[in-house]
Amino acid sequence: MILPIYLYGHPVLRTDTELVTPDYPDLAQLIENMKETMYASDGIGIAAPQVGVSVRLVYIDVDVLADDMPELKDVRMVLINPEITIDESVPTVSREEGCLSVPGIHEAVARHEKIHLKWTDENWQTHEQDIEGYLARVVQHECDHLFKTVFVDRISPIRKQLIRTKLNNIVKGKVHCNYRTRGVKPARR
Repeated sequence: MILPIYLYGHPVLRTDTELVTPDYPDLAQLIENMKETMYASDGIGIAAPQVGVSVRLVYIDVDVLADDMPELKDVRMVLINPEITIDESVPTVSREEGCLSVPGIHEAVARHEKIHLKWTDENWQTHEQDIEGYLARVVQHECDHLFKTVFVDRISPIRKQLIRTKLNNIVKGKVHCNYRTRGVKPARR
């Protein structure tokens, strides 16, 4: 089932998330709904808060970028209760990011190029892996949603001031998306 994407300004994006337990009701269905929603929205990653569920769950599929970044071929990940460790000695790189919850806005965000990720998959298998490059960026971006952060929180105050009107328009529902949304105020159609 395709779910609405919750937009910038909606309180669910700023709500504490809970750990997912093996007895979480209908987890497989939630994962499937998140996948369908992300694909219908032309995204490459989605976090549970973006569909209104305050749990630590992320789905990523970056295969669509494999023509330009061959290392992303067939990379699809379900991240349950992900934990990121960052080596602060690794430099950051600024690259443009966008977000399904912040439509129409793209800004340069500095992120670490290498992270260590520990997570559980949908079969309750635990994994640990060093991740680099663009995939590290996507993982950090999606995991930010689990901790009440959206990418515009990571841009400079000057840049944020420059996009303030666009952000306010999202909050006011004055935004058009080609996918279902849920905002603070009803979206304008």
